[in-house]
Formats: sequence, C-alpha cells, structure tokens
Amino acid sequence: MALVVICGQPCGGKSIAAVTLSESLKESDTKQSVRIIDEASFHLDRNQNYANMPAEKNLRGKLRSDVDRSVSRGDIVIVDSLNSIKGYRYELWCIARAAGIRYCVVYCDVDEARCREWNKERSDRGEASYDDGVFEDLVRRFERPERRNRWDSPLFELYPYRDGIERSSLVILEAVTYLTKTVDSKTQDVRVLQPSIATQSARFSEANSLYELDRATQEVINAVVEQQGLGGVISRVTLGNELPPVEICRQVGLPELRRLRRTFVKLMGQASLSGPPLPTDADSAKRRFVDYLNREFGGQ
Repeated sequence: MALVVICGQPCGGKSIAAVTLSESLKESDTKQSVRIIDEASFHLDRNQNYANMPAEKNLRGKLRSDVDRSVSRGDIVIVDSLNSIKGYRYELWCIARAAGIRYCVVYCDVDEARCREWNKERSDRGEASYDDGVFEDLVRRFERPERRNRWDSPLFELYPYRDGIERSSLVILEAVTYLTKTVDSKTQDVRVLQPSIATQSARFSEANSLYELDRATQEVINAVVEQQGLGGVISRVTLGNELPPVEICRQVGLPELRRLRRTFVKLMGQASLSGPPLPTDADSAKRRFVDYLNREFGGQ
C-alpha cells in the first residue's frame, strides 16, 4: 500500500503527472490496484471549490475522507489536487502513518508565469480553468514542499514545462521504483511509515470521543436552560459531580448557547489534530465546555 500526494501550483501539470504515474504503476509488477482521487470526482466546478475558505475546507475534508477509506482497502492512492497547504499535507501524512504504508510527494515545479499562461490557454479553449481572482489567490497562498519536512519526504520533483511528463521520465521511474520495491531487512532506500500508539488509538477512539463530546455539551446546555427557567436572576449554574459551575452575568438564550456549543465542538476537533486528544469521558468533556463558556461569558 502507498499514498502519493501530487502537489503544485494551479494549472501546473499535476493531473497529467497523476495519470502518467498511475499508468506506469499499472504496467509495473505491482499486484495492487491504483486509484486516483481528484476534485473532479466530486462533480464540483473548480472555481466553486476555491471560491471561499468554507468551500475549500469542505473540499479538503471530502478528499481526506476518501483517502482514509481508500488506504484502508490496500490500494495505491494518488491524490491529485493542489495540496498546497503544508498543514493539509501533514494530515495526509498522518493518515499514511496510521495505516503503516509508504508515502511520498510528487511536486510539479512550474513558475507562476507559465501556470498563468496555461490557465489562460485553457480558458481560451473553453476548457476547465480558474477565474483570475481565484487563480491569483491560490498562487499567493501556495506553500512549497520542503524535503526536510517529514510530511514532504521523500520528495520527487517534476519540471513539466522544462522536461515534459512521460512514462519514461526519470522522476516517474524513480517514484515507481520507490512505490513498488520489495521491502526486506536489507532495504534501506524505502521507508514504510510506522503507526504510533497515538495514531492507532485515534482510529478506535475518535467516534466514541465525538459521541461523548456531543452528549456532554448538550447536557450542559440543558442544565443552563433549566436553571434559568426557574425564575429570577442567577449568577451560576451548578452541574454536580464536582464539576465547576457555569458563571453567567445575564440571561443567555438557547440560540446563543447552541452557537457557542457548535463553535466549541469545532475548535476541539481542530485542536485535536496537533494538540491534546478529544476527551473520552463525559465529565472531562463537560469540564472543558464549562471552561470555554466561562471564558466567553467572562469577557462580556
């Protein structure tokens, strides 16, 4: 099994590289199936995908989920997308590490001016292209891969404008060798990522953690609404079980509580990618949510 991340500027030859690599792998001695995961498979216009940050985040989430499912089936997976954010490439690397498979990045190195020219040529031919505003934004935010980063290594660099992309291209042949070479005790030039205890545990505990977080935060909201509904002005909501109280200085409506709950769950999910894991028991989840509410209410 292996995960290949294609990376590069918009209109930089990434899809050609993905198809060429896929065909070369299928012609090799590998007995595994090869699958390309790209944006077109979701039937969305490329300008819609990158029209704003929520749309782009949604696209990355779909790609990431599809990658996670595919590596579990034992395929060689090629991710054909911009993959321009280093934090996102790190997330893909974590998926590969959790699965215990080979991983590499193929970078299509083309200068911005040439990419801009190719994008215009596609537009003139009526082919799929980026609007000028979207193109410039993507170019500006591109984060070039660095081979010293573990999530960008090993790094195979292609130069589509200078050298073209062929099955006989040296870089393509090197990538195929890396992805298909038999690994034994004497092999030193192929690295198979080893899952850590954290990545193995995350797969089994994530669903339970999200359930506990969802249930616990809802119970806190119910307690706030119930105790406020008893009448009079209250300054704190007690939860029992030696949990800290929710300190409030005004009447807080259910819509606001729901909004704060959604924001908290979102923040917890994002923080768990690089920080402490999600809580696995109700009391821990409640304690974190109460701390969050007290910070929010304390600033008002």
